[in-house]
Amino acid sequence: MENLFKKYLKGDTIVWTVFFILCIFSIVELYSASSTLAFKAANHTAPIIQHFSYLFVGAVVAFLVHLVPYRYIRILAFFGLFISILLLIYVLLKGPDTNDASRWIRLFGIQFQPSEIAKLSLIVVVADFISRIRANPADEKRNFWIIMLVAGIICGLILLENFSTAAILGLTIYFMMFIGRISWQKLASILGVGVILLILGYGLVKTVPEKKMPKMFHRAYTWVARVDRSAEENDKDKYVINDENLQVQHGRIAVARGGFFGVFPGNSVQRDFLPHAFDDFIFSIIIEEMGLLGGIFVMFLYLVLLFRTGQIATVCKSTFPAMLVTGLGLLITLQATVNMFVGSGFGLVTGQPLPLISRGGTSILINCVYFGIILGVIREIKAENEKKTKQKDDIDKSQQESDTEEDYVLDIEEI
Repeated sequence: MENLFKKYLKGDTIVWTVFFILCIFSIVELYSASSTLAFKAANHTAPIIQHFSYLFVGAVVAFLVHLVPYRYIRILAFFGLFISILLLIYVLLKGPDTNDASRWIRLFGIQFQPSEIAKLSLIVVVADFISRIRANPADEKRNFWIIMLVAGIICGLILLENFSTAAILGLTIYFMMFIGRISWQKLASILGVGVILLILGYGLVKTVPEKKMPKMFHRAYTWVARVDRSAEENDKDKYVINDENLQVQHGRIAVARGGFFGVFPGNSVQRDFLPHAFDDFIFSIIIEEMGLLGGIFVMFLYLVLLFRTGQIATVCKSTFPAMLVTGLGLLITLQATVNMFVGSGFGLVTGQPLPLISRGGTSILINCVYFGIILGVIREIKAENEKKTKQKDDIDKSQQESDTEEDYVLDIEEI
């Protein structure tokens, strides 16, 4: 196994191991959680075969991406950002409604979420501008406002239909700037403006009827209603199941049934009652089948990834790759955290998938790209270190040969 990693899977053994274990968890748990999909399908094995196909293609994508030098990813990100802005505008205007939200687009027979491309492109672009600030602090103000402009456009377009994704992406960018040592005055002003906008938005939704509000803001009323229901919930409501709290309640039941060791894979009951057991609430099924122990292990995998990306960032010789792996590690971990909180019954329903585990083609492929970029950065760091070590060894060897030749000449002269 070690020879396999060294010969073919460059990068970091720990990150590759986390990647493959998450894929295995995904196959096992989705096979159980997608029972309702299998029941409806003409071919009962179709959902799991499709999911396995996405994971297989994603693993190939991760492998190919980790061979690409990150300087090319840096260049491609600006093109991806421009394309994603156009696609986000298009999906808002022409995108079909799915679950009362326009998030998907279909091109050339392929359905995907433009927000996934936008997230990746924005992380890379922000890492680029933070590296420019670190290289030339005199330009901090100009580059900071470029970051604010680009992040504001992307997060604003995503926010209209997907508040949770915009919030996770915004927090990731904020933490990247904090780690990148952007001045605390600017960070404090961002935080202050963000809080004010949230308060004003909440107040506006509470005072203006939905019929009088432009259609593009209709999702704001959904979120405010979720916040209000959560705030007004009492002990009596926790034992009532209705259309509004169906997913949350069955998710809580799944967690309660799991106990410490779980009921073992394939024995879940709540998978037949949870409408989104295979994506939004797959963590509930993990706890039901594998218990608290299995849930903690999944959390541990994401924490290992976050810790490892932090270690990688500290050994990077330049700012861009350090901020790139930091941003991607934070994005994956924050999304996983939100999903696990929702699945455990501690958070509002958001629709965030559990990275690499939940069902979904776009999400799986993009997360595989994240892993590929992280592994690619490690591969380049190791290649640079090996090159320097080889150069040093060659110099030492040349010096030893020179010393040996000099000693030989001295010996001849003595004779």
